[in-house]
Amino acid sequence: MTERLHNFIDGDWRASTADHALNVINPASAEVLAEVPLSPAADVHQAVEIAECAFIGWRRTPVVDRVQPLFKLKALLEQHRDDLSLSITNECGKTLAESKGEMQRAIENVETACGMPTMMQGTNCEDIASGIDEHMIRQPLGVVAAITPFNFPGMIPFWFMPYAVAAGNCFLLKPSERVPITSQKVFHLIQQAGFPPGVIQLVNGGRDAVNAILDHPGIRAISFVGSTATARYVYSRAAASGKRAQCQGGAKNPVVVMPDADMEMTTRILADSAFGCAGQRCLAASVAISVGGARPSFTEQIVATATKRKVGYGAAPGIEMGPVISAESKARIEGLIAKGEHEGARVLVDGRSRKISGYEDGYFVLPTVLDDVPPDAETARTEIFGPVLSLMHAQTIEEAIALVNGRSYGNMACIFTTDGANARRFRYEVNAGNVGINVGVAAPMSTFPFSGWGESFFGDLHAQAHHAVEFYTQTKVVVERWPKEWSRKF
Repeated sequence: MTERLHNFIDGDWRASTADHALNVINPASAEVLAEVPLSPAADVHQAVEIAECAFIGWRRTPVVDRVQPLFKLKALLEQHRDDLSLSITNECGKTLAESKGEMQRAIENVETACGMPTMMQGTNCEDIASGIDEHMIRQPLGVVAAITPFNFPGMIPFWFMPYAVAAGNCFLLKPSERVPITSQKVFHLIQQAGFPPGVIQLVNGGRDAVNAILDHPGIRAISFVGSTATARYVYSRAAASGKRAQCQGGAKNPVVVMPDADMEMTTRILADSAFGCAGQRCLAASVAISVGGARPSFTEQIVATATKRKVGYGAAPGIEMGPVISAESKARIEGLIAKGEHEGARVLVDGRSRKISGYEDGYFVLPTVLDDVPPDAETARTEIFGPVLSLMHAQTIEEAIALVNGRSYGNMACIFTTDGANARRFRYEVNAGNVGINVGVAAPMSTFPFSGWGESFFGDLHAQAHHAVEFYTQTKVVVERWPKEWSRKF
């Protein structure tokens, strides 16, 4: 019998009151792994009410004590990293090495948040006026929530949760209904870490649960990662309810390859960026712009690399790329490849309609390379979210930067070059929140915010590091005076 997953409310596991559930599918085999309930608004409301009560005591807990369960959680995550990584591979499809790297980033965020006693310190100025002192302190918001996507079920919740609770908030997670199993395992560890009941909770669900989170007056802030269309919806509905919101949207990440680049290194790194995680990450390279004489050698090498990439079940030895998340996603990606061909692109490597031995029912799209993609083509503007690399060509770095900036997204842009002046110019001029120099995935470490511009981000404070501290706290300025004559009365 297929297991039905539970919500985690008030420090314990509870069955959802949902009438309906979805199957959780292994995208490599199409095997049903579990059932996830589509929790109604009532389940969300119950969790929020409990969190509001828990917040009264949690915010009064000294910050040095609030981080102690995080230290325990970090150790538990390290102890169970292999099991969590395999869970990610089975429900998300990525390779085991990619899953382990994802969990390492999650652990690093917990470690960074353990520095909250320093990170949320305020400021003060003695004698701001005669006999008057002024202080700025940070206080938690209350109950906050995160709505997270399918592509990084182990990492992205940790962009938010450890910072929120260390700052004194109570936290509610609504994971993607496509990949809820990893969150179940993580919350078993959270249960062991020693957080008071109601401080960290989980409600599974779909659109109804999301809308309940966005509308509930007891939730003060929303963190979201997903498509641009949904990010815009979440941001606008959260703002209409008077909530803070940070909403990470989609991307179309360009990479510029200069003639002086180390072509072997460039091709290897760029292939890992474009085809790693089956292209299902918001920092995947999706457009490669070769400049001048870089075109022949780069095109030849990226085609060879894409053709040789070993695709299959992510936990099998030697596999370099797994499936995409669903049959619907596979059909959409293959449709966009066909659209690109219709719009004039040449298909140099075609990953459509391919079967993997032993996993014939899996949702596999192999690495695909499109050449001469017109800048105004749909494949050049749309986030494909699959292992598809579009090639464009420019004569100069000025033309290349113009192509980079001629798009609505602004998540990441990278350049490969050995010329420091061109690297600095690129860094200075491109419209992107995350910039890579000879790096294919410019993913900030946990001590830096995960930036994003344009239609890749809605809000002003990003995930991780000091941005997370600012997002999950509100400042209070205290101006005080203690006249001497008052002291003499006592």
